[in-house]
Amino acid sequence: MKNAINIIKTSLKHAAGKAFGDRLLNFEPSVANASNANFGDFQCNSAMALAKELKLAPRAIAEQLVSNLEPNAAFETPSIAGAGFINIKLKQEFLEAQLNEVMNDRRLGVCSASAPKNVIIDMSSPNIAKEMHVGHLRSTIIGDSIARTFEFLGHKVLKLNHVGDWGTQFGMLIAELKEQFPAALTTAEALDLGDLVDFYKQSKKHFDEDVEFKARAHQEVVRLQSNDPDSKKAWHLLCNQSRRAFDELYRILDIQHLNERGESFYNDMLADTVNELMSKGVAVEDQGAKCVFLDGYLNEEGKPLPLIVQKKDGGFNYAATDIAALRFRVEHDNADEIIYVVGAEQALHLQMMIKAAHKAGWVSENVRTEHVGFGAVLGEDGKKLKTRSGETVRLKDLLDEAVQHAREDLESRLKEKDKVETEEWKSEISQMIGIAAVKYADLSLNRMTNYVFSFKRMLSLQGNTAPFMMYAYVRVRGIGREGAIDLSKLDKNSQIILGHPSEFELAKQILRFEDVLQDVTESFLPNRICEYLFDLSQKFNHFYEFCPVLSAEEPLRTSRLILCELTAQTISIGMSLLGIKVPERM
Repeated sequence: MKNAINIIKTSLKHAAGKAFGDRLLNFEPSVANASNANFGDFQCNSAMALAKELKLAPRAIAEQLVSNLEPNAAFETPSIAGAGFINIKLKQEFLEAQLNEVMNDRRLGVCSASAPKNVIIDMSSPNIAKEMHVGHLRSTIIGDSIARTFEFLGHKVLKLNHVGDWGTQFGMLIAELKEQFPAALTTAEALDLGDLVDFYKQSKKHFDEDVEFKARAHQEVVRLQSNDPDSKKAWHLLCNQSRRAFDELYRILDIQHLNERGESFYNDMLADTVNELMSKGVAVEDQGAKCVFLDGYLNEEGKPLPLIVQKKDGGFNYAATDIAALRFRVEHDNADEIIYVVGAEQALHLQMMIKAAHKAGWVSENVRTEHVGFGAVLGEDGKKLKTRSGETVRLKDLLDEAVQHAREDLESRLKEKDKVETEEWKSEISQMIGIAAVKYADLSLNRMTNYVFSFKRMLSLQGNTAPFMMYAYVRVRGIGREGAIDLSKLDKNSQIILGHPSEFELAKQILRFEDVLQDVTESFLPNRICEYLFDLSQKFNHFYEFCPVLSAEEPLRTSRLILCELTAQTISIGMSLLGIKVPERM
């Protein structure tokens, strides 16, 4: 509906010029969707804001604006309500024309960016030799949805997986690997360490209980940092084992084009980064460590809070790696926007790291850097989701259980309806619904809130859930099957005719799609897409209840079939931006 808003704003600006002359030369009308559809489609509250400047009552200003509006093809003559609210209703002909353009556009009227940006999204980022857990789920699917939306709008997106593949813990892991699998370093065959979490726990126990092993682990850190061939090979074997496990989960979640650029990628840049921070006076030495102190950041005692980039033993901190990564992304990737999809608990670290990079002159004000934080996944007890033994829930186990729940739910529904389906179809649909349910349940909520994980709620056919949205899509497609009509091949020269109020509401909802996507690239809230799709499906259900489709006379029949097809296309594209595929039947 951006076209409509722009037309309204331009008309109001001209009217203000005619009514009040140069006093409102820089007037920018405020136009928003009407809070109540009974009053119109849009509302302008600018009269209230102008009252002080013009020394007039808001209603008098609103009357002047409306009386000076020139006739317009897009909207009816506005009405004035209350103290000076200007209510605007779009003309039927304008809506029909907009829809007629959309139906011939595979992008549903959503324009590609005229000036595409280079957008980098830092997401997922699990640690090598550890399992991905529910926290990684949130970072992965929120980041993926934001990336898909930017890409659909025509921007160039680079999705980066900043995996934890470097650090002192690798000395422990390499020492364990060399002791348990010595032949692995002399063979070209792929190594299978079995359960990586068990291997990590085993090496940690060995590290804590064996003094000699602990010494060897420390030596392995030095060897690794010195590029010793055997230690480097052992490190590669560990990384590859983890990578295979990660890739399987990314395949299940349909995460595509995720580029791994781990902490090790920036290892050779750290010394130069810290040296430049010191030479620029951004970092200083404090108690043997090299730190950045930023205005306004204090510890609990009210003293300056340090951002440590290099410890007093010479080791580099995460801050050094993150600053080097940010600098590389600006200077080598030419990023216009860098989005960190990282848990809310990392907010302070990211704020300080980004400000340090700005202070060093490596990031200009033209580069947008945003922390897209998110809350925790909770169990039924309201605490962080854990296994019965108190451990963090593994993502693989969670997804497997979701598919199993979806299968049981599907079998129950088929039994109730006395329907028989092939094993292949049931497996495919269970997998699709189970994974979609998990993703949608997460993405449909404001990312900053914690949420209680509930298979029963997320698999429900009622409410704002993935199965409900899938069913809405299937229901539209069912109209085509019932009428033996391929909705995608309707006559493109046909004209949409709007008559019933439910047709108007459905039409306006379809045309709001682009506005919602633009909003997501500003707010980084994928739940806005879910809310939009849920409203769309409800408006379609209302339309379908009051407007016969297959039994309608021409040209109304084709017009309503086109509305059905536009609804299905919008649901399909919208769900794809959430990383969810929709089935043709359920």
